[in-house]
Amino acid sequence: MAFKIYTKTGDKGKTSLIGGTKVSKGDLRIESYGTVDELNSHVGLCKDLLQDATSVQTLQEIQDRLFTIGAELACDPDKTTKVTIPDLHETDIELLEKEIDRMESKLEPLKTFILPGGHPTVSQLHIARTVCRRSERCCVRLANETTVDLLLLKYLNRLSDYLFVLARYSGHLLNVADIPWKPGITS
Repeated sequence: MAFKIYTKTGDKGKTSLIGGTKVSKGDLRIESYGTVDELNSHVGLCKDLLQDATSVQTLQEIQDRLFTIGAELACDPDKTTKVTIPDLHETDIELLEKEIDRMESKLEPLKTFILPGGHPTVSQLHIARTVCRRSERCCVRLANETTVDLLLLKYLNRLSDYLFVLARYSGHLLNVADIPWKPGITS
């Protein structure tokens, strides 16, 4: 039997964590995994825009890790669940660092701040980066209130670095130059 997408259980502003605990949809835990879900959608769009096979494969893996992070954040930390949640590993961060190094080896070193833009793909990667930073800030606030795996915070931090470099690298592949920030310039 197929499940209906609507359950009506959240019509009064409550939702359930994995483990059954009911919380407000305005709860910081819900905000945290909701923002990670938003990030995952942006990463999916970026993946659809890219032509570089290695970057597409890496973004596919990132989407899997973001689901892992979302599932972990959706769990009530005070309850044990019957659901097996996959773990995030240090090797997931190492993959991001390896990819950052690979892409940076093909780029000119940055000498100034750059503005997002120059091509829709580059711009979308910068949007994903800023949503990643917002996800990280939400998770840091949550970690100030309750237990959050520090590896999750480290992953989101490195992921925003990866997305920044991927934006520059994609511009490089598209023959689009970085747009240097020139403070105080008006048109």
